[in-house]
Amino acid sequence: MPRILCIDYGKKRTGIAVTDPLKIIATALTTIETKDLFPFLKNYFLKEEVELVLIGEPKNLDDSDTHATPLVHQFIKKFKKDFPLMKTETVDERYTSKLAVQAMVEMGMKKKDRQKKENIDQIAAAIMLQEYLKALNP
Repeated sequence: MPRILCIDYGKKRTGIAVTDPLKIIATALTTIETKDLFPFLKNYFLKEEVELVLIGEPKNLDDSDTHATPLVHQFIKKFKKDFPLMKTETVDERYTSKLAVQAMVEMGMKKKDRQKKENIDQIAAAIMLQEYLKALNP
């Protein structure tokens, strides 16, 4: 069964989360350097069946674009060019980094590990994906 993959795109690092094949649970997969993102995705799509890619879209509280929004839109354009058959959707990524830090505290993660940006990125992607799944199956 195909999975759903979620991307928390960043200028330096990108967090990636994925569902289980039954699309019940979102799991943080990895954080990779953004420069390595397209080779990673090509390889992942060869190994795993993915039916949808969610991409976190940064927005301000008033729904206006942030400084990072154009960067994400450029990524989406390149993604659609490189993977024209892959279905994509954007999801609101507001507060996901704060929620990721809060989740790490609740999991009992050591402060040193909570401060690693790569942990925050992949957990933020997992939170976006879990929220998407929750909206699909209320």
